[in-house]
Amino acid sequence: MIDIRVFYHKTGRARYISHLDMMRCMQRAIVRAKLPVWYTEGFNPHIYLTFALPLSLGYESKSEVMDLRLIDDAFPLSEVTSRLNDALPPDIRIHTTAKIQNKPQAITHAIYTIQLFGNTQSAEVLRDRFCAFMRSTQILVEKRAKQGRRKITKQIDIRPMCELLSCEVSGDVVLLTLKTQAGIQSNLNPSLLLEAFIQTNEGLPLRWHICRDALLMEDGSPFC
Repeated sequence: MIDIRVFYHKTGRARYISHLDMMRCMQRAIVRAKLPVWYTEGFNPHIYLTFALPLSLGYESKSEVMDLRLIDDAFPLSEVTSRLNDALPPDIRIHTTAKIQNKPQAITHAIYTIQLFGNTQSAEVLRDRFCAFMRSTQILVEKRAKQGRRKITKQIDIRPMCELLSCEVSGDVVLLTLKTQAGIQSNLNPSLLLEAFIQTNEGLPLRWHICRDALLMEDGSPFC
């Protein structure tokens, strides 16, 4: 047996597929592709699948990761890629299949590309406002958490959890490149930052499109 890692894009209409539905989609695709996958044992055998840092609903991604186990360790990995692409919808594309090198716990950061659309202000004004917002020493947001069996709301400072790598104007759109903490220990959803920006700017009308470009390890190299 061999454990392998599948890297795939999730774009277009696929961004509205929930994580649970994505799992079902992949399971059906694996069956249609006739891959020699390993099934769990017990009364309810199912395909062994795990996903590293599942994506929030509505986000696109160029860095989705799925692990599975093959019972045939000589099965060509290139065949896994081609067979799955033949069985998947066009907005979900496998781009690489490789042997697993690191555990998901190795993920520490993510890179996002974000498009901001302002309804009432020019892109230049929106860019300047966001850049000024990111120069804040503290960005407080309310986040729900569990405390025993109770759900509580607590205030946290997310400013240390994100870094603005670029902020540019392209036509009537502001293009951001954002690096955030990501992983099992600490994970920042970019929407929290954007919602805090709106509140700071008195409910500024704003729409956005978010794409996760990469998952990184502590040394800055891509997760593999």
